[in-house]
Amino acid sequence: MKTDYILDTVGRFCPVPIIETSRRFEDMKAGETLTVISDDQGIRNDMPSWCSLTGHEFLGEEEGDDVFRVFVRKVQD
Repeated sequence: MKTDYILDTVGRFCPVPIIETSRRFEDMKAGETLTVISDDQGIRNDMPSWCSLTGHEFLGEEEGDDVFRVFVRKVQD
């Protein structure tokens, strides 16, 4: 999936990928999308939960090359 931005959190574990995603969203506009790359398997559950709590949209995930790619859309500013 092609997104507007990519955030590489490989080597960082819970809760750092979520914290870094939240910080990155501060500089994004509503409707823009972000790929978060992580080798922390917890991202698969953590990101949908974070989206549910914050009102942003979880777009899906891909797994490959020992990393997970999760896709999110900023819904509101």
